[in-house]
Amino acid sequence: MNKHVKTDSGNQRAASISGRDTRKINLALQGGGAHGAFTWGVLDRLLDEPKLSFEGIVATSAGAMNAAVMAYGLAEGGRSGAQTALANFWRRVSHAAASGPLQPTMLDRFTGSKSLEFSPAFIMFDMITRVMSPYQFNPFNVNPLRQVLEHSIDLDAVRMARCPVKLSICATNVRTGKVKVFGNDELSIDAVMASACLPFLFQAVEIDGEAYWDGGYMGNPALFPLIYGCDTPDILVVHINPIERTELPRTAGEILNRINEISFNSSLLREMRAVAFVTELVDSEMAPSRNLKRIYVHGISDDDTMKALSVSSKLNADWGALVDLRDRGRECADIWLRANFDAIGKRSTVDIRERYL
Repeated sequence: MNKHVKTDSGNQRAASISGRDTRKINLALQGGGAHGAFTWGVLDRLLDEPKLSFEGIVATSAGAMNAAVMAYGLAEGGRSGAQTALANFWRRVSHAAASGPLQPTMLDRFTGSKSLEFSPAFIMFDMITRVMSPYQFNPFNVNPLRQVLEHSIDLDAVRMARCPVKLSICATNVRTGKVKVFGNDELSIDAVMASACLPFLFQAVEIDGEAYWDGGYMGNPALFPLIYGCDTPDILVVHINPIERTELPRTAGEILNRINEISFNSSLLREMRAVAFVTELVDSEMAPSRNLKRIYVHGISDDDTMKALSVSSKLNADWGALVDLRDRGRECADIWLRANFDAIGKRSTVDIRERYL
């Protein structure tokens, strides 16, 4: 399967910072279903930049799938290999969805919201998931994403001995309620599936006798694996879920979506509060800075675009919708690189208190 072709303007932008010194960052990738195609676009643009390297990636849900595929691609074929692997993965996601019942209608396409609001299959599916568990409506635990992942990742290539990045995949332990982080040597298809296991849609994923749900409940994503496990102080968070919404949700779908956004962002906000506290200590004379690690926080997001998308659009893997989100992600990453590349390793480009606290 061929990789998508970039435009001339994209190549010119990729060369816009070629004369600068090489910088290294860590990546923190949020989940959000099909909205993860935005993260695909961000990663695609970052991989274009030869002056930017990656030490660690921590990720959850759709972010975990992007991270695992990117790590595999980097191990097998470098930057271009990672871009090809990501493009092939999302193409397979779209192909798998095309054979399923959740398809946008002509009216959905006409509205431009990438939703499934007018899809009879989605309406029925939404009603079923409100009254039945996945153990009832999907007793055989069919999930086409498993086969997509199996065709998209060679797990041997992601093992620490071969993989050029430190990978951390987050899931939530159903029994203990604690976050579980799977590293390179623990990675499996089950681990990635566990990170993306929404309990209203899929049966819990069992690994070594423990059951796991989506990692977003306890870390979307967790930052501590990057803080304690990587030398690089810079963390670039790729946001999928809007932190703020000005309009009050009124429909059942809007309310449920906002509850999920708040829940999935809560752990990130808690960790950002700790980062802000430590930063204040480092900057003050109250504690010797040699015992504290300074963290530089960066962020790429497009809240305006994400706020305009309905909750059902997270299940819309129509190729046109995915490509639109990919292109938006590339554009946002390009804007961020040109504005903030020189700050990497020197300072945060996000006001932590204003953005997260």
